Amino acid sequence: MVQSGKSSSKKSRSQLEYPFATAPGPGQALEVVPGVFWACLPLPGGAAPVNVWAIADGEGLAVVDTGVNTQKTAAAWSQMFAGAFAGRPVTRVFVTHWHPDHAGMAGWMTRKFACRLWITQLEYLTCRVMAKEWGQSVSQDGISFYQNAGWDAERIDTYLACIGDVRKRISAPPDSFQRMRDGDRFAIGEHDWRVVVGNGHSPEHACLYCPDLRLLISGDQVLPEVSSVLMVGPIEPNADPVTDWMTSLAKLKRELPDDVLVLPSHQQPFRNLHARLDDLTREKEHMLQRLRLALNEPKRVTDLFGDLFGSKTYSDPILFGWVTGSTIASLNHLLGRGELVKRADTAGALWYSLAQAAVLTR
Repeated sequence: MVQSGKSSSKKSRSQLEYPFATAPGPGQALEVVPGVFWACLPLPGGAAPVNVWAIADGEGLAVVDTGVNTQKTAAAWSQMFAGAFAGRPVTRVFVTHWHPDHAGMAGWMTRKFACRLWITQLEYLTCRVMAKEWGQSVSQDGISFYQNAGWDAERIDTYLACIGDVRKRISAPPDSFQRMRDGDRFAIGEHDWRVVVGNGHSPEHACLYCPDLRLLISGDQVLPEVSSVLMVGPIEPNADPVTDWMTSLAKLKRELPDDVLVLPSHQQPFRNLHARLDDLTREKEHMLQRLRLALNEPKRVTDLFGDLFGSKTYSDPILFGWVTGSTIASLNHLLGRGELVKRADTAGALWYSLAQAAVLTR
């Protein structure tokens, strides 16, 4: 799940090295280093594909991320098991985080090959909850959350009518799992890998680092040309994923070398990790500054979309929900720093403005 807002500048992109000219086609796999394969799986609605990875593990393959639960994804996997991966059963399924484009086929695959799911505890539990709760009746807390953001009744009804479809994008997760923790080390095939947990984009996102191969499977924690979605939702309306994510970027820079080949979940593999981490931090700081400047007068969440993401209509209800959650994430971050105040109007919408102590320079 990636953000469709402001992407990296041309200058920052020029600092990255992209070693592969093209991505693998449908049903194909590209060997990025000996024993590590890259495949691309389709996403609904014409979205850019999601990258998944397969690592030689004895006579079989350990799969990292599985794609969204659709017939097209299942067909793509079946094509690879009959072609590029023929005769190589899946030994383990690793999932970086719970989002449908990553965990969507994990239950299907672990059942197909009678193998274990490897995932962090919070991601597994969140996946179980969301697979069950999506599409159920929405609580008053959920309705109030969107009313607070400035949504009208029609917008809320439209959103609630389609959000249940998202539940279908996750196959039923397996009933048990192998827990991954930050710092865990284990062998996959001939090489040792280490878990590096990040936060903000999801509760306990697992990146996988192989020192021998100088590889980092970064999931959605680090992407080359767009920023990860940092969202707040009705379940934890006062969360501050921005602080969590920026803290994680600093952690990745401390713990990982710059010369790794980064295998992201979207777009192309790249090198020069530290330059990308620095750029992501700067981009987020610039977005926060745009938000401060926009709040020289009180505004609701929905009034801020143009200031943060550009002049788009966001007619798609799911995208409108993402943009709402992303805006609230930035607002919560500044609220937590004491830079903003908020008040509710008679319709239940929250209005945000700068605290008197905040000083801005244009």
